[in-house]
Amino acid sequence: MIKMMATLAGLGLVLGMAAQAAEITVISGGAIEPGLKAAAAAFEKQSGHKVNITFNTTPQMTKRVAAGDTFDVIIAPPAAVKQFAAAGRVDTGGVDVGRVGSGVAVRPGAPVPAIATADDIKKTVLEAESIVFNTASTGIYFENLLKKWGIYEQVQGKAARYTTGAEVMKHALKGKGREVAFGPITEILLEKEHGLILVGPLPAEIQNYTSYIAVAMSAGTQKEAAQALVKFLGGPAGKPLFVAAGIE
Repeated sequence: MIKMMATLAGLGLVLGMAAQAAEITVISGGAIEPGLKAAAAAFEKQSGHKVNITFNTTPQMTKRVAAGDTFDVIIAPPAAVKQFAAAGRVDTGGVDVGRVGSGVAVRPGAPVPAIATADDIKKTVLEAESIVFNTASTGIYFENLLKKWGIYEQVQGKAARYTTGAEVMKHALKGKGREVAFGPITEILLEKEHGLILVGPLPAEIQNYTSYIAVAMSAGTQKEAAQALVKFLGGPAGKPLFVAAGIE
């Protein structure tokens, strides 16, 4: 009888823990993917909750939120988060999870360009047979930089544009000739094991960082778990995992 009661008590504890476990939905910018995946796995292990992540560009996230799509947590650049807050779509109390710089990449065997100065980058762009960059935050910055230099119309015809940084790097791996890719450093590093070469970051004088803030969405269904995840991502356990993935 005592043994049966102990078994039932143990079963009740397991069922209780299962009932408390939440499935947290997250939508995030893709540039922080390696750090976020590592941090989410650590949070799952610690909390028992499940974290399901969707990666989108900032323009895609903005469209989805405007259309009424709801997640428990959103991780986006400050300007986007401010826009979501003005629309009443996110809670207060977001945390900064880090920032990602822009870099230059080439495929294995391709000529490695000089990138130490802004003039080097300008020369590299002009001399390249083709250039590749995305249509998200990093690519928009790079496009505006080319326009500022007055060379955008000159090089536009040899530019390949993709929605995400990941697509840019996959294209670069299969490219040919003097082709140069520009994008988030984290996206470049994700393809390093396949041979993609990180030439280096953009020089400090023209470097562009995209910061990311994690915040709970107001209409999310897992409020308590979502707030716990946000706190974890910006805390002493989560933040180092972003840093280890190249997210400052």
